[in-house]
Amino acid sequence: MKPFPIPVVPAGAILGDFAGIPGLIGPGTQGDDAPSYLPMPQMDTFSAPRIPENASQDTIHAAAAILGPYLETLSIERFARAPAARLDLGGLEAGVLEVITQSLGYGEVSAFTVAPEHWRVQETAFAGLWRILRLDAEQRIVADTLEASPIPALLADLMRTTGATQLAPPHYPEGVMNAEALVEELRAQAARWRPGQMAHVINLTLLPVTDTDLDTLYGWLGHREVSLLSRGYGNCRITSTRLKNVWWVQYFNSMDTLILNTIEVTDMPEVALAAPEDFADSLERLGEYLALMMEPA
Repeated sequence: MKPFPIPVVPAGAILGDFAGIPGLIGPGTQGDDAPSYLPMPQMDTFSAPRIPENASQDTIHAAAAILGPYLETLSIERFARAPAARLDLGGLEAGVLEVITQSLGYGEVSAFTVAPEHWRVQETAFAGLWRILRLDAEQRIVADTLEASPIPALLADLMRTTGATQLAPPHYPEGVMNAEALVEELRAQAARWRPGQMAHVINLTLLPVTDTDLDTLYGWLGHREVSLLSRGYGNCRITSTRLKNVWWVQYFNSMDTLILNTIEVTDMPEVALAAPEDFADSLERLGEYLALMMEPA
């Protein structure tokens, strides 16, 4: 799993010095009047998809015969290199395609684009393996592809083609405090950013900004064509802006309360990327799963 971007103090670090004292910690030690607490947020962990029970063995074998050769083309060495390894799923028989869909499952990250083309992207239960659908104006699927990569390149490509290289400064209303300085910082960082550089992150949560500052930034940057949602501890919502290589990244806890509000200058925020070590696990897990699919009834 990708590390949670906000430091978390494990319970052991707080309670470790007291864990050996009898009667201090544990069930039945807090009394009947002990306060009730909200449940702790849970991090999603890998849950292996189940082989569809309503599919025939021939259909399951046919699906495995499609995924098997594709798996053989995948490697951790090629994972982060272009072009990405892709498998065209268009034109498959409906039953076989449904088995593939159920077998791959659903992962933490999803995305969609609204212009100039409509795409829907869903990470599968196997991290680093993405299902990519292109839709027409009537929302009908016209292309269906499986891709192995940290993130499908089309998302960053669309951000670059729809974002402006430069944006004129906005009008600053009364009540702004730091909006003007932040706008100039973003304009300068976006202009000098180059692929391969580390992300430049502005943490609005830690800065002295007014509501007017935030409204000014929202209005100036806007929300554009690419949106992503990464689920882990709560949700992380990522949206491209009107300025090329600038993303608005917001973290929400399990109660859907905003806890971290940032703007990142980068080709793609790291929180959305599948890690190479997770993809290596995916290759192993997918191989084990395909072996189960190929077992005789």
